[in-house]
Amino acid sequence: MNPYVLVILLSSLGLGTTLTFASSHWLLAWMGLEINTLAIIPLMAQQHHPRAVEATIKYFLTQATAAAMILFAATTNAWMTGEWDINNLSHPLASTLVIMALALKIGLAPLHFWLPEVLQGLSLTTGLILSTWQKLAPFALIIQVAPTIDPYLLSSLGLLSTLIGGWGGLNQVQLRKILAYSSIAHMGWMIIVLQFAPQLTLLALGTYIFMTTTAFLSFKMSSATKINTLSLAWAKTPTLMATTALALLSLGGLPPLTGFMPKWLILQELAKQELPLTATVMALAALLSLYFYLRLCYAMALTISPATINSMMPWRSSNTQSTLILALSTTITLGLLPITPAILALIT
Repeated sequence: MNPYVLVILLSSLGLGTTLTFASSHWLLAWMGLEINTLAIIPLMAQQHHPRAVEATIKYFLTQATAAAMILFAATTNAWMTGEWDINNLSHPLASTLVIMALALKIGLAPLHFWLPEVLQGLSLTTGLILSTWQKLAPFALIIQVAPTIDPYLLSSLGLLSTLIGGWGGLNQVQLRKILAYSSIAHMGWMIIVLQFAPQLTLLALGTYIFMTTTAFLSFKMSSATKINTLSLAWAKTPTLMATTALALLSLGGLPPLTGFMPKWLILQELAKQELPLTATVMALAALLSLYFYLRLCYAMALTISPATINSMMPWRSSNTQSTLILALSTTITLGLLPITPAILALIT
């Protein structure tokens, strides 16, 4: 892709998200979401591969549907109440429509069906943008409208997402589909605590972004898109595979890694709100996700690939990719748990 075009598209992505962040009017927020969608579509279709084009069309249709629902809900609310302000979403029909449209935008269950299929058709870099940056603008709106949404609806979306995110990833062999189901499960954790402690939702979103960035960049560095490719990677880059395995365990929420922090604090908050059953279901759903992360770790670090190379010096292509962002995100993914009290002091 032409570098000038790339700069314009990435700037538009940034502009769309910033516009949604800064807006208090529904039309401006909707405009930001649309700029976001239109800016990522050329990035998704740049490979000119049938799968990439198919994924782009699916993504466009789902995002257009969600945008139309948001516009309809905002118009309905303005018609009923005379208010276009995002915080004044007082009509129950409008608030339900908005949360379902935003759930469709970020891929919350039961509106998640597009996400694994779309992510599977994209390159790892575009998949990374879709899994991280594209979640920010809808989440900004979800946090703003959460006080007006029915708590039972939010809890249902959260529980269903964690369960489906865990179950869906169990029999997958494609890494991008596994990361898509991982994304669905993490979104569920963020939504379930939103009505009680929005600052924990932001903390979970921040840690999810760093952990997912580490996973995507590690797979990109080793050019892996399937589990069986990972099983051959240890011999080439043992250090990278060791840190990738730890990053995946962090995504699963194992202590003493960063991923344990949001899960621990969310379960603690649910227990404080006297919701032991919800907390138990969430913890058990996390075990489902942990299984497929452990499956990846087993393939990466605990299997020995057949060493049938006859020559003394096996051929290796030199890797020219920049590793600075990967190194930073890996450090954050693995080592933030000890400073949990400091992070809590900052966000509360």
